[in-house]
Amino acid sequence: MPQTTLLFYRDADGISPVWEWLKDLRAKNSKAFAKCAVRIRRLAEMGHELRRPEVDLLRDGVYELRARLSTVNYRLLYFFHGRNVAVLAHSITKEDEIPAVEINRAVERKRAFAANPVKHTFIGDIENA
Repeated sequence: MPQTTLLFYRDADGISPVWEWLKDLRAKNSKAFAKCAVRIRRLAEMGHELRRPEVDLLRDGVYELRARLSTVNYRLLYFFHGRNVAVLAHSITKEDEIPAVEINRAVERKRAFAANPVKHTFIGDIENA
């Protein structure tokens, strides 16, 4: 099984929402960041082979990468571009199910990325978030 390349979605203004969220999480809650980082590394190692309870398909090719610390659920929404590229598109902290507006945002980012991958690619190393 080939390793999956991880990319971060970048908005038209050059900001990567997931990257910024991870940096903020690392500063505010290092334990939660560590749990999310483990899940991201697992996604890189296993790609499409990763299954529940670590991931779940939401809809329209958008998946959630799941981490939990105490009663707080951390979700990183991602999609695949081709067979071995996963793009981290959106992230949220939640207590219940993911609101449709959040999934819609990830679906729109997937469409934008497919239309222009170069414009919407941010490459970051999780160890340096």
